[in-house]
Amino acid sequence: MGPLDRIEDIVAYVEAAKAVPMSRGCRIDRGEMIAMLEELRAELPGELRRADAMLAERDKIIDAGQREAERIIAEAETEHARLVSGHEVTVSAEHEGNRIVQEARAEAQRLRDEVDEYVDTTLANFEQFLQRALAGVERGRDKMHALREIGSFAPTSEEDDRPLPSI
Repeated sequence: MGPLDRIEDIVAYVEAAKAVPMSRGCRIDRGEMIAMLEELRAELPGELRRADAMLAERDKIIDAGQREAERIIAEAETEHARLVSGHEVTVSAEHEGNRIVQEARAEAQRLRDEVDEYVDTTLANFEQFLQRALAGVERGRDKMHALREIGSFAPTSEEDDRPLPSI
């Protein structure tokens, strides 16, 4: 069960809690709520480590793509220099060398674009996960604050004489 599932469970738990009469509050078992939140807190560092690992993997992919692009460009330039060295094929060699260099640069740019797209998508997904997690935590804290306020309510002397409503 992942952090998002835990947050959904916490929200469902709070939503299913019995309402406190004449208030917006509800009754929940504090120990159970704290246990659920502690489980969620324990899982989040793992998610953050996975995000760091994805970023490291992205850097490796970018570096590999850069090395491959440099290799292709070096080969193209070497081929270009070889072709240019012959007098009878100089014009043809210059055109072919330029074409190879342009193709190598285009391939390198395509690889960079693919890596950037992959990384952007992965980070966007992680950003959405974190936003949902934070929203769930914020809702849980708001509900706990509301419960704390309800728990500190002191009845007036008139209210002491009235029977408590049944739940």
